[in-house]
Order: sequence, then structure tokens, then C-alpha cells
Amino acid sequence: MASVLASKMGLSSLRRKQAKTFNVAVVTMDADLEFSCEVLDHDMPKEEPIVFHFLAKFYPENAEEELVQDITQHLFFLQVKKSILEEEIYCPPEASVLLASYAVHAKYGDYDPNVHKPGFLSQEELLPKRVINLYQMTAEMWEERITVCYAEHRGRTRDEAEMEYLKIAQDLEMYGINYFSIRNKKGTSLLLGVDALGLHIYDPSNKLTPKISFPWNEIRNISYSDKEFAIKPLDKRADVFKFNSSKLRVNKLILQLCIGNHDLFIRRRRIDSLEVQQMKMQAREEKARKQMERQRLEREKQLREEAERARDKLERRLIQLQDEAHMANEALLRSEETADLLAEKAQIAEEEAKLLAQKAAEAEQEMQRIKVTAIRTEEEKRLMEQKMLEAEMLALKMAEESERRANEADQLKQDLQEARESERKAKNKLLELTSKSPVPLSANALPPDGPNFNFSMENLSFDFKDTDMKRLSMEIEKEKVEYMEKSKHLQEQLNELKTEIESLKLKERETPLDILHNENTEKGTSKQSNFKKVG
Repeated sequence: MASVLASKMGLSSLRRKQAKTFNVAVVTMDADLEFSCEVLDHDMPKEEPIVFHFLAKFYPENAEEELVQDITQHLFFLQVKKSILEEEIYCPPEASVLLASYAVHAKYGDYDPNVHKPGFLSQEELLPKRVINLYQMTAEMWEERITVCYAEHRGRTRDEAEMEYLKIAQDLEMYGINYFSIRNKKGTSLLLGVDALGLHIYDPSNKLTPKISFPWNEIRNISYSDKEFAIKPLDKRADVFKFNSSKLRVNKLILQLCIGNHDLFIRRRRIDSLEVQQMKMQAREEKARKQMERQRLEREKQLREEAERARDKLERRLIQLQDEAHMANEALLRSEETADLLAEKAQIAEEEAKLLAQKAAEAEQEMQRIKVTAIRTEEEKRLMEQKMLEAEMLALKMAEESERRANEADQLKQDLQEARESERKAKNKLLELTSKSPVPLSANALPPDGPNFNFSMENLSFDFKDTDMKRLSMEIEKEKVEYMEKSKHLQEQLNELKTEIESLKLKERETPLDILHNENTEKGTSKQSNFKKVG
């Protein structure tokens, strides 16, 4: 049954006025307490302890307009919150999170990350179990989402947070509706919903969307006879809706709710009574006073915060100045130490400069020496190249001389062979002539006046003797030996020169001829060997 906590037994006159104005009653289970009877005289279970719920019997259409006093608003907020958490009023998940954030703000005030740290909502019941079980989310994840919404409500008072909660809740489909099981004329099971706006007929499986509704301003009469109810619309052409309820006590409660909600529906659309106007005026004045007080406190809080910020700023500035003074002193000490170090470094630098100058002079002398050495090396290189060229020219001349002498030796050998051949022919001819003479003659036996056999060059043509030929051959062999010794000495000299200048050679500048020459040298090939091979 829908409800808002309002008061206890022994209400003061002001609470009695409030209870009368807003139809606040004290109820337990499904019954109302009658003020004319003792509590224990009511029809209720006599179990101990007896639990009483002081709840609002009739829900307001517009909580902001109808809940005048703060205490009424707070008690009604607690009742609606309890109904939502216990799932008596259906609330979608997204609205549940938003309502939970307003409930947290109403309890804890403005969000402060230094105070409201993660886990501060771990013991709070803020969401219906249906919503929690609907998503695979941990308690920490739900708390994080609620806290995000909670932080956005900064600046609201507790009363404002509770009113925002009620304004969202009053738009829910099941808000303020009392459901009763009924049957129509055909015996079909239905649900009757009674709220501040009218009567609604629901399918038992769907409490959110009514099959048919009867607003209070379209109902002409509601009649009740035994267990049968009849709803007569203003439109006489419309059919009368009749239904039955199983219990007499439930029928009485339905009738009371219909009469009370219809009466409140009419009263809300009329001018408020003088008493209600006075209460609303007092409530507005009280709200204005509280608003002014809150603004004053807010200004004082703001000024105090500004003063604290200024004080903190000055303290930070003082600490900063102290730090700067301390740092300045340290810097002064460091400067003095640095000055001493710089003076020492300057002296060291001066000594180093002198050493560097001395080393620079030595380096200059070394450079001059290197330059002179380089010039001398270049000159030596040039002289060695010149010697090598001269040696090559000498070798070439000796090769030419050797060739010329070899040619002369060959010519002499040829002349020798021709002379020997002429000698042989002369000897043969002499023998021939001698053999033709009848008497052997000798040169000593010839008479002075005998025939003259003197052989001249005209007949035999040779002037060389064997001794001359031997001497000539010996001279040729001697010259060959001398030439070979000179060639060997020259070759050694050339090899020595080549070794000395080899380190100065630039390989990339070698010509094809240089490469061929090097290859021939490695193979041991020379002009004389080539000449001999050709010969």
C-alpha cells in the first residue's frame, strides 16, 4: 500500500492540521487506524512486536506544489524511496542511478572528493536488486556511476535534492497507484488501480500500461453494493463498468480510496482554503527565510573560503619568500665558493694557457720540421725517381749495347765459319795440286829457280789463323761475362730503388703498362729472355 511517514500517535495541533489537509493516516498492514479507538482494539494480528508504518494514504499529483512543509516532504521522500527500493514502484535502471545520486546528496550534502572517497557508499542501499542483477557490474562500478551523477548536484540543499527525487519519481508508471484484484462480469481476472488521477484497469501481467482508464473528471458516480462496484461515466452513452472484489474489507478500502482521491482531485482544481493559503504563505516565508539564511551562510562560507585561500596564498607566499631567502643565502655561499673556484680555475687556466702556448710553439716547430721533412722527402722521392729513370735508361742502353755486341759476335762467328770454310777449300785445293805433281815437293826443297807456288788472297782469300780465331772467341766470351756482371749489378740496383719508392706509389694512378711491367717482373720475364725465346 502506498505511503509517507507523517507523525506518531499523539499528534500536535499543527501535525493534526497537516494530517487533515493531506489525508495523512497511520496504517499497519492493510488497515487504517481510527483515532476514536485504541490501537490494540483494531482488527490486526496480536503478534509482538507490533510494527507500525506511518504512511501517506493519498499521493500528491505535484509534490512540489502540494508538500508544503519540509518535514512532510522528507517523510514522503523516505516512503517513495523505500517503495522504489522494495520494487513496489517500478523504476528503470537509468532512473534508478539518477535517483540514487539525489538520495546520496540528500544524505551527505555536496560532493567532496577528499571526504567521499571510493567505497563510502559500500554500506548504502541505493538501487533495487532487480537493477543490480540485470547488469554484470560490480558494486564499485555502480558506485562510480552514482558518484559521477552525485558530483553534478553540487550547490543543492538537502530539501532541494529530496524534491528533485520526488519530481522524477512522480513520473514513474506505478507511482501512487494502489492495486486490487478484481473480476469483471465475465469472471475475467483483472487489476484495479486507484491513484490521484482516476481509476485504471490492468491485465494482471502488466501493471505499467492500463487497458482502460477512467479519469476522475469523467466519472459521474461510483456505486457500491455488497461486493459489486459500478463505475458510471459522465457520458451516458458509455457502458457502465462493473466489477467484483472478493473481500469486504478490500471493498471498503477501495471505496475510501476512490472517495478520498476524487475529493482531492476536485480540491486541487479549486482555490485553496484560507487555512491552506496561510500554510502555503508560511511555508513560502519559511523557505524565503531559509533561502536568505542559506545565501547569507553561502556568502559567509564564500568569504571564509576566500579568506582561507588568501591566508593559504599568503602562507605559501611567505614560505616561498623564506625558501627564496634561504636559496639566496645558499646561492651567495655558492657564489663565493664559485668565485674562489673561478679564481683558482683562472690561475690554472693561465698556467694551462702558458703550457698551451709552449706546446703551440713546439707544435709550430714540429710543423716546420714536418714541412721540411716533407719537402726533403719530396726531393728524395724526386731524386729516386730520377735515379730510377737513369737506371732504366742505362739498362736500356746496356741492353742495346748487349744486342749490338751479340750481333757483332754472331757476325764474327759467321766470318770465322766462312774463313774456316775457305781454309778448308784452300787445303783441299793444295792437296789436289800437290797430288797432281809427279814428285813430292816441299817448300824447303824447291829450288830457287823452280816454279813459284805462292798463294795469295786472289786465289785462297783467307788471312786468319786458328790462333786469331781463338783469341777473338776469348775476347767475345770475356765481354759477355763482363756484360752479365754489369746486368746483374744493374738489376740489383733497380730492385733496391724499386723497394725504396714502393711505399710512395699510388696504385690508383698505375697505367696499363705499369701493370704489365709488374706482372712480367713477378714472372721473371725480361727483354733478354724474350729475345732468347724468339731466337
